[in-house]
Amino acid sequence: MIGSLANSVLRESRTRDVILVLTAIVILWEGYVWIFEPPRIFLPPPSAIFSEFLKTPGIFVRHMGYTLATTATGFLLAVALGVIAAVGIVYSRFLERTLYTLLVALNSVPKVALAPLFVIWLGTGAEPKISVAIMLAIFPIVIDSVLGLRSADPDMLNLARATRASPLQVLMKIRFPNALPSLFAGMKVAISFALVGAIVGEFVAGGNGLGFLILVAQGQFDTTRVFVSLVLLGLMGTVLFYGIDFLERLMLPWHVSQRSDPGATHPAG
Repeated sequence: MIGSLANSVLRESRTRDVILVLTAIVILWEGYVWIFEPPRIFLPPPSAIFSEFLKTPGIFVRHMGYTLATTATGFLLAVALGVIAAVGIVYSRFLERTLYTLLVALNSVPKVALAPLFVIWLGTGAEPKISVAIMLAIFPIVIDSVLGLRSADPDMLNLARATRASPLQVLMKIRFPNALPSLFAGMKVAISFALVGAIVGEFVAGGNGLGFLILVAQGQFDTTRVFVSLVLLGLMGTVLFYGIDFLERLMLPWHVSQRSDPGATHPAG
C-alpha cells in the first residue's frame, strides 16, 4: 500500500513537472517570436500553430488517425515477429548464426533507402508504410527479447530439467516471464521507431498521414502547417510510449523498475 501510494505521488509530481516545463517553453517561444519578430516562414509562434490547427481540425485528425493506424499495425507485427525470431535464435544455433546476423545487417542499412523498394514491391497503399515500420521496430524487440530469454536463472532451468519439464513449459513458465522486463524495454524503443518508419513510408509513398501533410506543407512553404503536424506527431509518440509504460506497470508491478525510488534504501553519507 505504501509503495503504491509513493508511486502514485511520484507520477503526479513527474506529470506536474513536465507540464510546468512545457508551459515555460511555450511562453518563452511565444515571447521570443513577438519580441524579436523572426520571419514567420522560419519560426511561427505557438499561438499561430494552434490557430492553424483550429482552422481545419478534421483534416489533421483524419491524417493523424491514418498515421496512428499504420504505426500501431507495424508495431504489433514487429512485436509478434520479433518475439518469434528471438525464441528461434535462443533455441537454435543455426538461426543464431544466420537470422541474427541478417537482422544486424538489415539494421545497418538506412531504411529511407529501402522504402522505395517496398513501394515497387507492395504499391502505394498502407503496405509499404507498415513494412518500413516493421523493419525499424523489430530490431530492438529481437535484441531485448533474446537478452531476456537468455538471462533466466540457471538454477530454475536446472530444476526444470530435473523435473523433466518440456521445452515449451520451460519457455512459457520460466524464460518468457523472465524476459518480460527486457521485452517491454524493447517495446518502448520500438514504438518510437515504428512511428518514424510510418512517417518515412508516407514521405516516399504519400497520400495520407501526417508525413504526407508535412510534404504538402513543405512544397507550399507553409511552416505553420508543418509545425502543427510535428506537434501532433510529438503528442502521438508520447501517448504511445506512456501507453506501453502503463501496460508494463500493470503486468510487472513487482519489477525493480516500478519502484518509486530505488535509491531510497541507500542513505546518504
